[in-house]
Amino acid sequence: MLKRHKSAINSKLVSPLRYLRAHRFTSGIILSIIVGLGGGLGAVIFRWLIKTFHQLFFTGMSDSLTLLGHYSVILAPVVGGLIVGCIIYFTKTGETKGHGVPEVMEAVWREGGRIRPRVAAIKVLTSSICLGSGGSAGREGPIVQIGSSIGSTVAQWFRLPEDWVKTLVACGTAAGISATFNAPIGGIFFALEVILGRVVNPRLGFVVLSSVVADLIAHLFLGDFRTFNMPVEYTLNSYSELPLYILLGVFCALVAALFIRSLYKMEDGFNALKLPEYLKPALGGIAVGLIGFYNPYLFGVGYDGIDQVLLGNIGLLSLIALLFLKILATSFTLGSGGSGGIFAPSLFMGAMFGGLFGEIAHGFLPGVVAPAGAYALVGMAAVFAGATQAPITSFIILFEMTQDYAIILPLLLAVVTSTLLSRRLSRETIYTLKLARRGISTQRPEEAAFLRSITVGETMTRNFPSVSPQMSVPKLIDKLNKTGHHGLPVVDENGHLYGMVTLTDVESRITGDIKKLTVADIATKRLTTAYPDQLLSELVEHLGMGTSEIPRIPVVSRRDPTKLLGVLRRQDIVKGYARAVSGIHGNEV
Repeated sequence: MLKRHKSAINSKLVSPLRYLRAHRFTSGIILSIIVGLGGGLGAVIFRWLIKTFHQLFFTGMSDSLTLLGHYSVILAPVVGGLIVGCIIYFTKTGETKGHGVPEVMEAVWREGGRIRPRVAAIKVLTSSICLGSGGSAGREGPIVQIGSSIGSTVAQWFRLPEDWVKTLVACGTAAGISATFNAPIGGIFFALEVILGRVVNPRLGFVVLSSVVADLIAHLFLGDFRTFNMPVEYTLNSYSELPLYILLGVFCALVAALFIRSLYKMEDGFNALKLPEYLKPALGGIAVGLIGFYNPYLFGVGYDGIDQVLLGNIGLLSLIALLFLKILATSFTLGSGGSGGIFAPSLFMGAMFGGLFGEIAHGFLPGVVAPAGAYALVGMAAVFAGATQAPITSFIILFEMTQDYAIILPLLLAVVTSTLLSRRLSRETIYTLKLARRGISTQRPEEAAFLRSITVGETMTRNFPSVSPQMSVPKLIDKLNKTGHHGLPVVDENGHLYGMVTLTDVESRITGDIKKLTVADIATKRLTTAYPDQLLSELVEHLGMGTSEIPRIPVVSRRDPTKLLGVLRRQDIVKGYARAVSGIHGNEV
């Protein structure tokens, strides 16, 4: 009787899972709505916590430390950093420190989108404390990690396959960005362009649905809000201004490069310190407190400072100081192990530099150049684009945050210029560089998936020409010249693999009497071999090199390792890769 009762309970639990697997489209809609609700509510709670902690650390602390007067603001980031450091250290959630987005990208690319469920709760707490106590960072990194972990948790709870786990991670990312910044379209493109690495996605509809649901939740609790208060609708005064916006894009790429370099140099410096990990964010907080004491706009996300630049209320010298101090403050916050994103700091830096550029240009060409606020607005998107190399996300999310659509042409020019120059300066973005520094491949997800799925046998060259051990070296040289190959396998009279001989082997003996030498005398006999059913990813990992460095590798049978089946060369992998990529994009259309 008891067994029958347990069986009935289990059948009730399993039947929803079976339904979801059997009705993928319907279940996708249901789950994307659930993730959208979770991401929207998470964003609302996150914003409320930041506001609450800000009042606690600044108003509450200043009331308690009356002897210090206005100097008490210096202590807020220190205390907040100590609390954040202790939470991360003692909960063993190291992935919640820093700006968060690289950790989500790593989970998507290497772990099939699987993120530990408690990451969302810890990230909400640590980031809200960090930002509320004045840490110089943004909300985008935390909310991406929060939303994506909600999506991943839902997918794992329903035991969905890997492709659906990644889809719901993207849904959570879009939901978080949408609800936090009132930017549903920007959230969609952030999820696709930054997290998944491909704008065209067969499950785009589910990501859109999550983003829309989250935005509705945000409007329900927060109202119809706009991140920045635009004083006027900026427009292009004259087409002769366009070269100036291109020049602005160039400088914004350099500002982004300086920011990235400063951030990771600071991270290296704190990693080298012989201090307990939980004390490092407090040490960074001391520097942030001193910087913020100079100007409160440098605390937290800094949106009030951006509003003042757009209004034209900040002078030239202050713009320069705020630009460089924001780079330092953000580097200290995140480099020491604080928790927050880089989106808001990038906008702040872009606004300061854009305002500075606009003031100078307007001073030289007052009748031609638009007000400095227009350049500040464009600079915001251009610096973010330079840091992330995500141009579509950059200009769309700025449109939604400002609701100023009249300056589209200058914005596109500056963003594209900044992105192109940034890609020339480095193939890594501010997000992927963190992964590359850990030794993690930063290939696009579909490229990595290709290498994880294709086998050596699918790409190797069969019927590759070979030589015998008894062949003389002069005849070998002739055969190398005729075939155009730089190396050939050596096979004995019984058909067994004897070794490999290359042009380098010949050149190493060129000074002697090569007429008396045979292939057996110069061939390499100790070989690294591969099997036809072996995955390319395993082979590359085993060799400890990239695909561009793979030499000629004999492919042999597992049953008989002396039986040569083919040769794997770098160009074989390149051709197979090209076929796979064309197949991927063909399926997207």
